[in-house]
Amino acid sequence: MNGVVRTLSKTVEECRKAGHTVEVIAPSDGFMTFPLPTYPDIKIALFAKREVERRLVMFGPDAVHIATEGPLGWAARSLCLKWGMPFTTSYHTKFPEYVQARFPFIPPFILTKLAYKFVRSFHNSCGRIMVTTPSMVEFLRDKKFENLSVWARGVDLTQFYPGLRLLDGEDIYEGMERPVFINVGRVAVEKNIETFLEMDLPGSKVVIGDGPGLASLQKKYADTALFTGAKYGAELARYYADADVFVFPSKTDTFGLVIIEAMATGTPVAGYPVSGPIDIIPGSGAGVVDDDLRMAALACLELERTEVAKHAKNYSWKQVAADFVSLLVPEAEPKRRLRWRHARRVLKLAGAPWRIFKKIARRLGRFIKTGK
Repeated sequence: MNGVVRTLSKTVEECRKAGHTVEVIAPSDGFMTFPLPTYPDIKIALFAKREVERRLVMFGPDAVHIATEGPLGWAARSLCLKWGMPFTTSYHTKFPEYVQARFPFIPPFILTKLAYKFVRSFHNSCGRIMVTTPSMVEFLRDKKFENLSVWARGVDLTQFYPGLRLLDGEDIYEGMERPVFINVGRVAVEKNIETFLEMDLPGSKVVIGDGPGLASLQKKYADTALFTGAKYGAELARYYADADVFVFPSKTDTFGLVIIEAMATGTPVAGYPVSGPIDIIPGSGAGVVDDDLRMAALACLELERTEVAKHAKNYSWKQVAADFVSLLVPEAEPKRRLRWRHARRVLKLAGAPWRIFKKIARRLGRFIKTGK
């Protein structure tokens, strides 16, 4: 579970509530997978194009949205281009910066340039690229991305709310020195968590989450920070609510869903003035952005928690889903019907030799077994 998965899951849930029929094709759908190098928790689907084609054709969608630039995304993109089918994509993460963070020994002007060429070629062939914030629109426009539109994020206010703080008189950080500064999310090098852990702050530091960087950070900062591992649901909400400040040191996120989750519980957020924090925090009374992250974190201690929680109410998953649907590029119905009818006929003919082979194989097996 991460911000991208949560965004897509909540969007699908709200779309279905609104009466739309949604088919999701994901690596967990029985595809052969292998772990992403340097990030084994993420699985990459292999040899998926034929199954992606079958599922698209049989579903016959009005609109296609490609969420990520993995093999499934490239397979769907290839098929849409072949059919002349309009589609949209979304840009969730600064992929080139993530790659650079994992391979710092390769000069950025080589690696980042190649990575941007890769993702630009993927996205620019679509009808619309959905990105998280206005600052990301400007950032990607400067990188020569086209057809950009803002698609924001939401928060579940029934799960994250201020009333959870010190619920029933219990403090989830009992025994720890106040103030408590926390970070929640994937523990990975591109999240820049070590900057938070190196900061000279009063009180206590807590890192909540799991990921490929957890073991090394836990070993290095065992005496100065608490590492809880991943938390979910009501327990995660309590970790947000009982904290005093949420510190968001990432410079590679495009939004930072955890920012508004923290705010929804009344916990103010400190971040750098980069995409995500700079779109959510300034002028909100819900946090502070500054190039000096320590100064931002300390300034958050002066903020009023009721104002913080009030700002989070501007982010609704229902509105996120409605915006998503409005940004899709569906085909006109007559053209769509004709395309999928033709595609199903082609798919059936393509599978005919294999069905005949299986039928012959079954009969041969029965003959060998029974002699009939």
